[in-house]
Amino acid sequence: MSDQAPALLVKVGQFPQLHGGLGVVRTLGRMGVLTYAMVEDRFTPVALSRHLAGRFVRPTTGGEATSELVSALLRIGREIGRPTVAVAEGDEAAVLLAENADRLAEWFVLPPVPPELPRRLASKEGLHGICQEHGVPTPRTRSPVDLAELVAVSRDWGFPVVLKDREPFTKLNDSAVGHTTVVHDEAELLARCGRAGSPSVIVQEYIPLERAEEWFTHLYVDAGGIPRLVFTGHKLRSWPPGTGLTTRARARSNTVLATLAAELCRALGYRGIADLDWRFDLRDGSYKLVDFNPRFGQQFRLFSTAGGLDVVRAMYLDLTGRHVPDGTQIDDRGFIVGNLDAASATVTAWRERRLPAALPRRDLERAWLSRDDPLPAVAESVRFSGTVARRLTKPLRTLRVPDKGAPDGHEPPHGPVRAPAGPLLSRKGAAK
Repeated sequence: MSDQAPALLVKVGQFPQLHGGLGVVRTLGRMGVLTYAMVEDRFTPVALSRHLAGRFVRPTTGGEATSELVSALLRIGREIGRPTVAVAEGDEAAVLLAENADRLAEWFVLPPVPPELPRRLASKEGLHGICQEHGVPTPRTRSPVDLAELVAVSRDWGFPVVLKDREPFTKLNDSAVGHTTVVHDEAELLARCGRAGSPSVIVQEYIPLERAEEWFTHLYVDAGGIPRLVFTGHKLRSWPPGTGLTTRARARSNTVLATLAAELCRALGYRGIADLDWRFDLRDGSYKLVDFNPRFGQQFRLFSTAGGLDVVRAMYLDLTGRHVPDGTQIDDRGFIVGNLDAASATVTAWRERRLPAALPRRDLERAWLSRDDPLPAVAESVRFSGTVARRLTKPLRTLRVPDKGAPDGHEPPHGPVRAPAGPLLSRKGAAK
């Protein structure tokens, strides 16, 4: 048995096809750390990783009482039997760990982040308030009290607009959008939010991609408030295109952006891993903060120092009292989520009626494929194929059966019911 402290990947909600947790298991497992994970079932990609020391099949929805989730974590801690570094996968897990750190300290080692801060940062409404307080540029944002105000604001600003779930946990149980969504007209807005008198969303100004660049910052801040690692990268493609999960990116040093992120974390007293998404607005030359995720980003394995350090390794070393070596990021590394990037490139090419630009393939970190850990990629390919098949056959499966009174072989006057297109990944827990 390793004499190092073990680690546990903590998950709230069901999103077995997201790849960030697999990155955690691989990066810590390759260090020789006994790494455990909470999984939805025994055959998720993470559950099949050769770097996993043990899996705890604990499917959750996020709708459970806090006491129930905390009790489940404490039972896992007792099963592991030693103080364990907890690594949050998703905003909900980060909020749960921070707000219950005192109770969880019996078995888990956590960054000393102010307990209320992760919830406020993960809240899109709360983040907008923070940006205003600290003078951080951000797109225009409103939190409408009801559907009427949402429609009025959207009309006033002009379509398209961006919708986001207002609070963490909303996207797991009562979501109108599920992930960052660009709405192009009022009909689409009403189709998504019209059933709720008070949809739990914020509306944000849309910054056209042709007039913007997408960037992100990943960093680790130690217990003393010192940013030990600050990485910056450029998002090249995403799924859904233009708004969602990063599917293709490159590591690129950006001192302006690194300074903005580090100074904001210092001002807030933030501790731990953070993933900040920015949009560089070419219209006014400013970086605008669009998301602050109080946990690792799904593409964190894009970044590494020459010594092999990433933000998860840095947190583990720091929380276990070991030296965190200094280092700067290796520039021009690439990251790709192969299945989703292919979908993104295809949809983008169809919309723009042109072939996608060729992107570098050197020094490419792949989300799923790994020579020393092949089974997760196989598991993901099976699940992804099933997701695509369900998506493609859904309109056929939801055709309305002709009324008995209609002539044989003819549809009723109102025609068939056609299902709207759905996401390729589950909306639950679709973190970026």
